[in-house]
Amino acid sequence: MRILHVFRAPLGGLFRHVLDVTRGQIARGHEVGIFCDSTTGGPRADEVLAELAPGLRLGLHRVPMRRLPHGTDITALASLTRVYRSAKPDVIHAHGSKGGLHGRLVTVPGQDRKTVRAYTPHGGSFNYNPGSPMHRVYMKVESLLAARTDVFLFESQYIRSRFDAYVGGTKRLVRVIRNGISESEFEPLERAADPFDLIYLGELREAKGVDTLIDALSVIRRKHGLRLTLLAVGSGPSEEVLHKRAREAGIWDSTTFEPPQPIRPALARGRIMVIPSKAESLPYVILEAAAAAQPLVSTNVGGIPEIFGEWSGQLVPPSDVEALAAAILAKVAEPEGIRAGEAEALSRAVRAGFDMEAMIDLGIAGYREALAARGIN
Repeated sequence: MRILHVFRAPLGGLFRHVLDVTRGQIARGHEVGIFCDSTTGGPRADEVLAELAPGLRLGLHRVPMRRLPHGTDITALASLTRVYRSAKPDVIHAHGSKGGLHGRLVTVPGQDRKTVRAYTPHGGSFNYNPGSPMHRVYMKVESLLAARTDVFLFESQYIRSRFDAYVGGTKRLVRVIRNGISESEFEPLERAADPFDLIYLGELREAKGVDTLIDALSVIRRKHGLRLTLLAVGSGPSEEVLHKRAREAGIWDSTTFEPPQPIRPALARGRIMVIPSKAESLPYVILEAAAAAQPLVSTNVGGIPEIFGEWSGQLVPPSDVEALAAAILAKVAEPEGIRAGEAEALSRAVRAGFDMEAMIDLGIAGYREALAARGIN
């Protein structure tokens, strides 16, 4: 098949998902292309995409794309139309809210009847607070775009349930294909000689809850006299705001911010990973850390309970400073053997339920079902 992946930012879990799927599809003999934003991702995304580009038979196409509605959407859609016309894909696979908009709106008369459209939300518009003005607007848009979707490939049962609740039922094909990781990610970590107490890995933006983590560490220091060191790895629009917050909270001397970097070496530099998110779908960073048997403290949002399974009772409410502080203190106080044993048990559960090869094959099967439903050979 000829497959064109359309998404906005080459960042975070969505980008990792597209990379894994793209590489797997190329390895299975398909011709693949990528259309994404040119203004985000930084040197790391540039490097990864440059490495992948020679294998992209349908090309690598990058144009400016904004996260929120913007005049550049018209220019981006025009660029995608040109790519669509020349690449003639059998499948347009749209990822995320902005990718979902462009990938399902783009049209070329005569060519549309030969192409099916797949959509994977990755959270996106479904993570807005229900009942808020933005949520109502985005759910209306999602409802309209559903008519331009041949197959929904939800990455978590959580997002599927949000779709059902706020967009409604659909006669289109629907599949839940959970994010998967590779066998190599279950290899034991080579731990750093002098690790930080805690590590955060992810984007530095409001939805990720790093402000709650900073406040929780301030509470732990003021109320319990415990100075815990934190390594925060990532970048994003809230970076300067979070630096200022760490200074005001009195924990700047024990907090280190570093730019994005490969996850496994970073994980090895922390004893416990903390994910304080306020909204998520099915985050890769938790899958990767769990696979590596990294002790975890996390909030109870999105599809995270789908990963934790029988251990989901340990998850804490989002934006609750006191609850997060208590969970961190409890994890730090656990005997090393118990903490490691729990992490290894979760690793075994992730191995059984989140397989990358299955994710790739099930996605391709979803395309084929959609093509067959449309009578396209």
